[in-house]
Parts: sequence; C-alpha cells; structure tokens
Amino acid sequence: MIALGEVEVGTVGLMHSTALTIGNFDGVHLGHVALIAAARRCVGPSGRVVAMSFDPPPAVVLSPTSPCTRLTTMDRRIELLKACGVDEVIVQRVDRDWLEQSPEAFVLNSVLPQRPDILVEGADFRFGHRRAGDIEALVQFGQRHGFEIEIVPAVLGHLSNLESVPVRSSGIRWLLERGRVHDATRLLGRPWRMEGIVERGDQRGREIGCPTANLIPDGLLLPADGVYAGVTEVDGELFPVAVSIGQKPTFDGEGRVFEAHIIGWNGPLDHYGWPLAVDLHRWIRGQVKFDSVDQLCNQIAQDIAAAAAVC
Repeated sequence: MIALGEVEVGTVGLMHSTALTIGNFDGVHLGHVALIAAARRCVGPSGRVVAMSFDPPPAVVLSPTSPCTRLTTMDRRIELLKACGVDEVIVQRVDRDWLEQSPEAFVLNSVLPQRPDILVEGADFRFGHRRAGDIEALVQFGQRHGFEIEIVPAVLGHLSNLESVPVRSSGIRWLLERGRVHDATRLLGRPWRMEGIVERGDQRGREIGCPTANLIPDGLLLPADGVYAGVTEVDGELFPVAVSIGQKPTFDGEGRVFEAHIIGWNGPLDHYGWPLAVDLHRWIRGQVKFDSVDQLCNQIAQDIAAAAAVC
C-alpha cells in the first residue's frame, strides 16, 4: 500500500480493469513513461490504460500572446503514448470555461466519464480552477466516487555534467533553449524531434552550394540559435543532417529559421510543402557572423563533416 497522510491509496497485487492518467504529457519523457508503466502494472496485460492530454496546453489559453514552447505536436504525442503502452488517448479540448471549473467539476466532467478504477498520477498533480485540487483532494473524490489513486514518485534524470534533476517538461524546455540537446535526450529517453512543413526560403544555401530544407515548425519550441547534428528519414532511408537555427547573421537576416541540410540526399530542390522531421543529436557550435561568404562556406563544410561524423 502507498500511504498519503492517513489515507491509503493503491493496492499492490490487485488488478483493476481501467487505469487513467491525466496531464499535458508534452514530450512524453521518462517521467511520463513511468506513469504509464505504473498504470499498466495496476491493470495487468488484459486491462485498459487511458491517457488524457490537453489541447491546447492550459498555459497557451491563459497566456495566448506568449511564445509557443511545445515539445511535441499532438499527433506525435499520441504516437509516443501508444508506443509506451497506452491503449487509448483522450484529447481534452481546453478553453477558459474548462480551466475555471472547480476541482469537483473537473472530476465529474473529465475523470468519471472515463470510468476509471484507478487514477495514476505524480505527487504534484493539481487540477481545477487555479490548480486548487491536489492529491489529498483527489483521494477524497476517489473515495466518494469509487476509484483508487496510485502515486508515482518523481523520476530523476542524469545530465552529462553528472547532475541529477527531476524529469519534467519544463526542464527539457530549459535545456533546449540553451542548446543542450544531448542532455534533453537523457531526460526524454530519445532525441528531441523538430517537425513541420518544408517551405521556400531565400535560396542562399543553394547559391553557396549547401541547399537546405527550410522548416516551418508546427507550433514547436525552437532550440537555441546554433548549428546542430541531426538525423532524418526520407522515403524510408535515414540521412545525417546539419541544422542551422537562427537569424542568418552573415546575411543580416531577420526572424529565426530552422534550416536542414540533408547530407547525401539528392531530392529535388524546388519541392515544397512536404513534411519533414529531424531528430537533434548534438550541438556543434553557436551562430557566428562571418566577414565573407567564403569564410561561411569553409565553416559550413566543417559543420557538415561534424554532423556526418556524429550521425
């Protein structure tokens, strides 16, 4: 039994038919994987695991002018959740009315319709208007409405500097915003993926012998400006990628862009509107304004060699 204050929640060895876990699940990181694994243990191989994710994220509704910092698109999130063992993903549409409902209304409107026997959450789970509901309140609602609570301890991740940190989406965003894609991989359990649609750019890459696919991010966070090594799959084949994120300082560019040079790919250069996903593996260098295009081209050659060696 797991004890919460004077209330006992969860029952070791007792199988339940439906386990529900609720959260943003942005990134589907190692902490989320632990929640799903605990839910599967509660219901056994023949039970049902349901994950409820929010769209749009509550933070976007509360601060619509803030920059988008999502780690995953909803389609990717659903794919990853199911790969981790979730049987069904419920996408809860979020608006201000939904966010302003009381904790009890949250349970009545979002939890009970899924008919859970057990709700699986972390100890810091909050719900209802202004996050007024906590685990203590959830236990009380569970006793009243006939479902149990399983509390899953926080998962610690180990960074490349040997620091141990709780695995959270906010921490992964912090790492990506500083270009630390390798450490983000440690907390995600896989490389972080940028995905979007290829658009027509200014074609300078083609002019200097390094054509790029210019990606429109699908509402995702852009990591720190710099050059990265990545991998992509095109037509079922894996290719190393040299990625540049930033404002093209040598050409006095404005607005941040994501440009991917797919190493060894000979596809058409004037083909746009197709989806592209790039897994970022390593930071190579920061953005630099070069004194000449020749200097830039020499550095690009080094960047491509570094990206090809990593991937």
